[in-house]
Amino acid sequence: MIHSQQQLEQTIAEWGFLPFFHNGIKGFSIEEITPEELWFNDERPGPWEWKGPIIANWRAAYGKFFSGKAGYVSLEWLPDFINWRRSRTPLGSMGDEARHVYDVLLQHESLLSNELKLASGYTLSRKRHASPRDMETYAAASGGTQPRKAMPKDGPACDKVITGLEMATYVCIADFEYKLTKEGRSYGWGVARYCTPEAMYGEGIAHDQRSPEESRQKIASHLRHLFPQASEAAITRIID
Repeated sequence: MIHSQQQLEQTIAEWGFLPFFHNGIKGFSIEEITPEELWFNDERPGPWEWKGPIIANWRAAYGKFFSGKAGYVSLEWLPDFINWRRSRTPLGSMGDEARHVYDVLLQHESLLSNELKLASGYTLSRKRHASPRDMETYAAASGGTQPRKAMPKDGPACDKVITGLEMATYVCIADFEYKLTKEGRSYGWGVARYCTPEAMYGEGIAHDQRSPEESRQKIASHLRHLFPQASEAAITRIID
């Protein structure tokens, strides 16, 4: 079992891939290998609080990489992972909204979740119009430009678009930012700051010395070695 941030970082480095939640390969998730008392404990940090510091140590990328759920990929394995995932889902195949959200993020290098939504023309809640505070956030995020026409009611929710971009490895999470008490202590749920892997880890992060299929086979072989009991279907769900 893992009891510290350092142990978790070591496991990510050794395994290369580590989903946050149960995924069909027994023992292959942070949820399964950390004690229950470390989750959402006000007195002691745990996996949820370690996310930002682990990202900041520049050893692993974080995002919704596994069946739309969060997890880590070590920087050693990230180039092959990107090489395969982007070949499966070219940006041009993801639709106009995904391309637009991605382009907005490129223009600003990094944006908090609410900033990215507003700068892309979404409101913070699809059940109401943008409030004056929303529009102040939008103006800060977009450099004062006018918002896009509101998204149609039957259009994709922005969270779904961003998750799709994370799954295809065009977007990752650069940090989590928290509200602070008067004493300077963080509280509440951290707000994700999004960026592209290129902005975070440098241009050329996708492996260009192997074909996408070679990258996939390399990852699959590695996972089979780590978890020989895992089914091919479970391994495929992690890779694809």
